[in-house]
Amino acid sequence: MCGVFGIFNSEFAATETFYGLYSLQHRGQEGAGIVVSDYDDEKKKATFRIVKNFGLVSEVFRDERLLESMKGRAAIGHNRYSTMGSAKTSQNVQPFLVNYKSGHLALGHNGNLTNEKPLRKKLIDEGVLFQATSDSEIILHLIARSKATTVVEQVYDALTQIQGAFSLVILTDEHLIAARDPFGFRPLALGMRENKDKHGKKLKPTLVVASETCAFDIISAKYKREILPGEIVVIDKDSLETGEVKSIFLPKSEKKARCIFEYVYFSRPDSTIFGESVDKVRRKLGKNLSHEGGMKPIGDEKYVTVISVPDSSNTAALGFVTESNKQGSAARLELGLIRNHYVGRTFIQPGEQERGLKVRSKYNTVRGVLKNRRVVVVDDSIVRGTTSKMLVQLLREAHPKEIHLRISSPPITNPCFYGMDFPTKEKLITNQVGGDVEKIRQELGVDSLIYLSMKGLLASVPKYEDEKGSYCTACFSGNYPVPIEEATTDKEKNDE
Repeated sequence: MCGVFGIFNSEFAATETFYGLYSLQHRGQEGAGIVVSDYDDEKKKATFRIVKNFGLVSEVFRDERLLESMKGRAAIGHNRYSTMGSAKTSQNVQPFLVNYKSGHLALGHNGNLTNEKPLRKKLIDEGVLFQATSDSEIILHLIARSKATTVVEQVYDALTQIQGAFSLVILTDEHLIAARDPFGFRPLALGMRENKDKHGKKLKPTLVVASETCAFDIISAKYKREILPGEIVVIDKDSLETGEVKSIFLPKSEKKARCIFEYVYFSRPDSTIFGESVDKVRRKLGKNLSHEGGMKPIGDEKYVTVISVPDSSNTAALGFVTESNKQGSAARLELGLIRNHYVGRTFIQPGEQERGLKVRSKYNTVRGVLKNRRVVVVDDSIVRGTTSKMLVQLLREAHPKEIHLRISSPPITNPCFYGMDFPTKEKLITNQVGGDVEKIRQELGVDSLIYLSMKGLLASVPKYEDEKGSYCTACFSGNYPVPIEEATTDKEKNDE
């Protein structure tokens, strides 16, 4: 999870990073931070400033004077959602900032390293002192200890030693560097804003990188392209003259492993990730779900009432209804659930009672829409099942005739070790019932339950014909593209 943002050549770099992180708030709500670089051309020296803390971006930077004090034309930012390293340790809040032999080095990381344990042991044996329990700090140490001459070579050297998922933003005295692992697990995009003075004269552009393109829109930057799997993008003063970035590539992986769950749930629908519109993919998910789990009106019904679980399944529900009507099965999308947007995500809330309160504070029913109706509820996924069960109980209180649940992804059967915070296998409802969908239906208390098939899922996402494999589906299939023997489990994370 987590969101990363970087900007180069902005008069208000810290403020624009704040707004970029604000757009990426859905990717992490535990902590936020910004590092800004102020380079003095005459002294050939950079001054770095950092502010980070627990909480939402708006909470960390509630005092506007913080941003005003962070002078500089380059910055990186990070929204944290802990998938490795204790959520209670302030040292784990990113970005990380150090001073080493080649100058300043700040880093923000989205993803999980699968060889974290052996790397950490090796570094500790060599006398390295760790301040955080996050795997991201390992990357800093590897860069700092590299024997390579230049900063870019040091970064390359470090990234060839790590395995797993990483989308990185790195700020040095003279560079903004963005990098993505060779498998391309997590998204990362490059954008640019053309600048003009008050007379309309063209100025040097502003270059930006972000986990999702919605972070470009808020600062009026344009999406240029996806940062490719295995690509290290180097942005410096030369980039401002040409408008182009420098790229070097890590050793190539023939197989790619883009996280398919980004399309299902995690990314915002107004973003472009992996080179494709999330909205477009989610509509396809809904359409394919309609083919596999659509319903026809019965008796005197004029149409089937369809509702989404806002906000992540809104677009899939639109696709479901559109395709149902196209197939001759009359359906109408209704707003049966209203979401309170001031409540955070619920599927990782600790404790069943707390999660129940979260569901009720997050959603409320529109009773007139649901009463005496057969209702199809479109949702994106079921993890533990606890939230879904409580949501069904909430819907029952509005007295619908029937509740039919349709999920726009296959059953989640395995935890993620590449940066998506799913619980251990034992806590997943699918495994608790031995994969029996009928038992899940009974547990949730719905009249019918249909998941989108793996075939339907893969038919909904972009195709990459020249690749042996394009997506990571491990959470659905158990096929892990990178070995996970050394990966830290969710239990170990929570015990830290």
